[in-house]
Amino acid sequence: MTEPCTFVIFGATGNLSQNKLLPALYHLEQAGRLPEGVMIMGFGRREWSNNNWRKEVEKILIPRARQGLDAEVFSRFCHRLHYFQGDLTDVESYHRLKTALSDTSHFPDNLTFYMAIRPAEFGTVSNNLAAAGLNKEDNGWRRLVIEKPFGYDLESARLLEERLHRDYREEQLFRIDHYLGKGTVQNVLVFRFANLMMEPLWNRNYIDQVQITHAESQGIEKRAEYYEGAGALRDMLQSHLLQLLTLVAMEPPAMLDAESLRDEKVKVLKSIRPIPPSAVHAHAFRAQYGRGVVNGEKVPGYVEEEGVAANSTTETHAALKLYIDNWRWRNVPFYIRTGKRMAENRSMICIRFKHPPQQLFQQTQLEQVRPNWLVMGIQPNECLRLELQAKPPGLEMKTRTTTMDASIRGDEEEPLDAYEALLLDAIEGDHSLFLRYDEVRWAWKVVDPILKVWSMERDFIYTYPAGSWGPMESNRLFDRDDQTWRNSIFADPEDGTM
Repeated sequence: MTEPCTFVIFGATGNLSQNKLLPALYHLEQAGRLPEGVMIMGFGRREWSNNNWRKEVEKILIPRARQGLDAEVFSRFCHRLHYFQGDLTDVESYHRLKTALSDTSHFPDNLTFYMAIRPAEFGTVSNNLAAAGLNKEDNGWRRLVIEKPFGYDLESARLLEERLHRDYREEQLFRIDHYLGKGTVQNVLVFRFANLMMEPLWNRNYIDQVQITHAESQGIEKRAEYYEGAGALRDMLQSHLLQLLTLVAMEPPAMLDAESLRDEKVKVLKSIRPIPPSAVHAHAFRAQYGRGVVNGEKVPGYVEEEGVAANSTTETHAALKLYIDNWRWRNVPFYIRTGKRMAENRSMICIRFKHPPQQLFQQTQLEQVRPNWLVMGIQPNECLRLELQAKPPGLEMKTRTTTMDASIRGDEEEPLDAYEALLLDAIEGDHSLFLRYDEVRWAWKVVDPILKVWSMERDFIYTYPAGSWGPMESNRLFDRDDQTWRNSIFADPEDGTM
């Protein structure tokens, strides 16, 4: 049985809290999934009463609640909401917070602290919590939930972890990657390990390449201060997409408990072939969006965005070619890419299989038979598609691509936000979808050599028009001429399919 806790949100009035955390907690309330007795405390600088805070939360939820705000549900939710006025940098605020939380008639002894704040403030808040004794588990458990980025490179990640581990055990830390909360991402595990038919093919003998794509049509959305210091490689590839790679490539875990899952993911990251500085340009590509047209509207280039330097070489598009040096995946290329201001919003995993070893149809009218693909759509299309070759009706020996299509979510089913699953897991103490420190460290080891080379190359960066599928030059990463980026979950229109 899940124990009740007090869920304290630092940065309660910020964008993350408004757009993700509070709507997710409300929807858990609506679904009857929040344990009885759970209290939600917002920590902020504004001098608000509990009633002020509840009215503010109502304003936040009205446009964000699925199917509108339910008065009865919100009434129940309001009874959980409390507000605490304090300063993140003031140690005295944390002593007052401890006193307030000691009122067990209102607040459960178990405490979850959620850092919906800037990464630069992680260390300050965690230290101040410890200084007030709020990290000690003398009476109930303590959990600290941290949003990415976990550092900006390997060294800063190491320093952050040293700082956190001075006052917290690893079991108390929940490093949240919201991408892992998406239902389709978790479905990768189910598809791989609950279906025997694919396992014999899931290796270097049958798979030609793996592509993982996350494309966004949006720009940086007035986040220049953050994005100029991060870029696409840190923002998406080092975290979200490397996590997807581990799920695709990992071995079956001994059990589905958190540590067994994370052990197998770490093995994959350890097996990724290191990229020496001299090979960075053969394995990594970066570019930046210029002016273009997205959804019929003209949009500015990256360097024309508010807050971006005119000579910035920060990448908004990044692509990598990685190899996993183990028995299963030796010499199978994994191509991963992300980009802003792309043609569409699309996240997907595309697995291309090798051609049959003997071309039986070479004496017929058929040209080279097209390869089989397995496509897992993550967003916006949550689906699983297997592309096979079949003969269409008629006298001639031809083929066309046919698909076996399994939609994971029906049109009538409401999409769940990833934070709903992750917040519930944090309350229940389930680490399965949260990152362990060695995962973070090995992921940084993969990209750190690339970051160092790019940091010294500030004179030039490739560009691509906003609204396109990125720069053609990124095709140089492919090993062969017949390999190219796949941009759609649907088959090539030349095959006569959608």
